[in-house]
Formats: sequence, C-alpha cells, structure tokens
Amino acid sequence: MSKFQSNFNQKIDYVFKVVLIGDSAVGKSQLLARFSRNEFSIESKATIGVEFQTRTLEIDHKTIKAQIWDTAGQERYRAVTSAYYRGAVGAMLVYDITKRQSFDHVARWLEELRGHADKNIVIMLIGNKTDLGTLRAVPTEDAKEFAQRENLFFMETSALDSNNVEPSFLTVLTEIYRIVSKKNLVANEEGESGGDSSLLQGTMIVVAGEETESKGKGCCGTS
Repeated sequence: MSKFQSNFNQKIDYVFKVVLIGDSAVGKSQLLARFSRNEFSIESKATIGVEFQTRTLEIDHKTIKAQIWDTAGQERYRAVTSAYYRGAVGAMLVYDITKRQSFDHVARWLEELRGHADKNIVIMLIGNKTDLGTLRAVPTEDAKEFAQRENLFFMETSALDSNNVEPSFLTVLTEIYRIVSKKNLVANEEGESGGDSSLLQGTMIVVAGEETESKGKGCCGTS
C-alpha cells in the first residue's frame, strides 16, 4: 500500500499537475486551501484568473510534488483557463451538493476538459459541501451513476470540516503515479529510459489495463 507523508527535503521524483474545475462558488479554492495548507476561510472570495498551490508528499517511496491549479469558474474566464488544461495529468471536477445547477453543468465541464486535456487524464468527481447536508439538492446516487457512466472516481467532501478532502486528492495522485510508474517500467524494459523526465506532461500518460481500483465502483466516498 502507498505511504503518504509530507516531505520537503528529498529530491522531487515527479511533478503532477492537477486542475480544479467546476462552476463558481462550489468551493474549489477552499478544497485547494484545505489540501495544500489545511486552511479554510469563511470569507473566501471568487478566484480571479488562475492560481496554484503545491504540496509535496511521498507515494511508494517516491517524492511527488502535486501542483494543484485553481481555474476560475466564471464563464467569462473560461477562454483564459482552457490553456491551463495543457499538461494536466489529473483533474478534480467539483460541484456543490446544495446547488443542482452546478451538478447539471458537470457534463459540460467534463466535455471541455476532455477537449483540452490528454484523453487518459485521471478525473475525480467531487460533491462538495457535505456539511450542508440538510440543504442537499443533488442525491449521492445521481453523482455515483454519472461517475460510473463516465468512468470517473467519485467522492463527496467538505472543505469546511475537511471530510474526504485528503483521500480525494490522494486517490487521484496515487492513480497518476500508478499509471506513470507502469509507463516508465515499460519504457525501461524497451531500453528507452531517459535522463530527466521528472516533469511529466499529459501526453506522456498511458493507461494500463483493468487491474486498477474500479472507478465509480467501490471507490466512492460519502460523508
């Protein structure tokens, strides 16, 4: 089993770019702050443009730098943020469980993501704000069915109380690492192992077979 721990003293073995996407005000910036700095701000304002945070951790004795990009959800910025899909090897597609419209827009975000990113990008569907369960407008089963249909990982989270935030990011990063390490193993066997390939681009990802943890089945966490 993979081991996770913060580690800032070792050399970086891999840098994985992960993008946060979804409508405005679904909690993308709060999820980023919770995962990268373990912070939550009640007075968080809308993200203007794009920003990113990093966190370094250990997976299977390798030091991974996760570079998490926060793309603004407002429609008027989408033409700007589409450029930031390039090179992404993971994506967190976020909706607000109390806002049905934000879930209804998930399919459109997914279409845009798949139109700009590598076809083998690892995607986690996130239903955020489980702390507001009494206001729920999106049944968990609806999201699970969508995730199964689109072959996505799925979890429900709360950036406020930190529920499932860590597991959701680590699931994506572990799957990316599994794919990349298997690709590198194949390359080594073919005598193609090169020098410095630490910064992996989305186009370098090759999806391995079916032995991975099933997406949308058994991977789904809820509050």
